[in-house]
Amino acid sequence: MHAVLTPLASSESGSSFLVSPNLGLMIWTLLAFGVTLIVLNKFAFPAIRDALDKRVKLIDDSIKDAKKAREESDALLAEYRERLKDARVQADDIVARARKAAETHEHDSSEQARAKRAEMLEQTRRDIEAETRRAIEEIRSEVAVLTVLATEKVTGRVLTDADQQRLVDEALGELDFSAISGERRN
Repeated sequence: MHAVLTPLASSESGSSFLVSPNLGLMIWTLLAFGVTLIVLNKFAFPAIRDALDKRVKLIDDSIKDAKKAREESDALLAEYRERLKDARVQADDIVARARKAAETHEHDSSEQARAKRAEMLEQTRRDIEAETRRAIEEIRSEVAVLTVLATEKVTGRVLTDADQQRLVDEALGELDFSAISGERRN
């Protein structure tokens, strides 16, 4: 049991310098602390103080700018709301006038459209009749040319103008163009 107590006794005597004050160690510790404090006051603390002052000024400026921006945005919002209210009133007025104008225009347009439709139908009918006459004339011309060409091919000789005219008249006489043009022969 004595061997176990010996290491404990030695560890207690080794740690006693931390518990019992030593005047020399205290003086050197205070001197090192004082030198460190002087060096920090001379070099580090002014730089830290300047950085903190700049940071405080930056934060203060940011707060002032934020307040100013908020005031401006509140003023803009109030102006926007007033303009929006005015715009809604104007829009309602425009819509009411547009409805009234649309009703009037619709009535006028309806009358004009009826007249225009009747006019267009008549013009279309005239155009169809003219186009039909033109197409019949083209068909007659083509039949005449084809008849002369076919006859020349079949007979193997060139026809005189009189022969050509006679053949064209016979061919056209056999064709019933009245069915195409909508006319009736009696």
